[in-house]
Amino acid sequence: MQPRDDRFQDDRPQDDRPQGYGTGSAPERDRVRDPVNAADAIAEGVRGMAPAGIPHRLCVVAVELLPVTGASVSLRGNGMPVRMSASDDAAARVAEIQATLGDGPSLHAAETGAPVLASDLTTGRDARRWPVFAQQAAESGVQAVYSLPLGSGAVCVGTFDLYGDIPHELTEPELHTARLVAGVMTLALMSLSHEEGEEGEEGEGGVGEESWLSGLATAQDETYQAIGMIMAQLGIGAEEALARLRASAFAQGRTALDVAHEVITYRKRFDRD
Repeated sequence: MQPRDDRFQDDRPQDDRPQGYGTGSAPERDRVRDPVNAADAIAEGVRGMAPAGIPHRLCVVAVELLPVTGASVSLRGNGMPVRMSASDDAAARVAEIQATLGDGPSLHAAETGAPVLASDLTTGRDARRWPVFAQQAAESGVQAVYSLPLGSGAVCVGTFDLYGDIPHELTEPELHTARLVAGVMTLALMSLSHEEGEEGEEGEGGVGEESWLSGLATAQDETYQAIGMIMAQLGIGAEEALARLRASAFAQGRTALDVAHEVITYRKRFDRD
């Protein structure tokens, strides 16, 4: 899922990419897609990992098990989702595009608490439903998005999002596997929230749970702080300030988080029209 232009790009190093769907022999692919074997593969994929490393690892495992080229997980924020992990940089950028636009399958899944399976963003109902996001996704090499809410009952804490580079309607076994991964992801998030106040152990890559969660909080705090500063600069409400932030980011081909950081560091100011 390689970006096809320079919009929404950054210079962060790209993660090692897993072998996607379509590699290896057909019997091997059929084996891992079987729900029973998929459950074993998920368990094996996260065995022995510290909680902080599990969200990223589950994104990678999902790409290995399903006909998708990327995956990401985001926490539901007040007005804007906060991306916490992704299988690779390309998937991360598509997640950021949705957050910046304030529109797309992920946000709809978070609002409704129900899966949103946009199997074809190139034409038809899905493309008409989110026209701007569909165009940006296509430019980033994504033609299908499957968003699964994370949480329990009526409480949605975030979404698990899968990205495909071709239109494809998930089969029942594939959707079952996606739900399995989402279920384990929810458990991992619950574990992280319980350990938030504790001193994190060093996980994969040398990053502890506490510092990892602090990084997420910092991203969300910067957005809220920027919204407050825009409200003061323009004398407007929070919703309009968030809309102005998103519009500025979209016009520049950047993410809302990037623009928020410029606002709070006084490198960008919003002036009255």
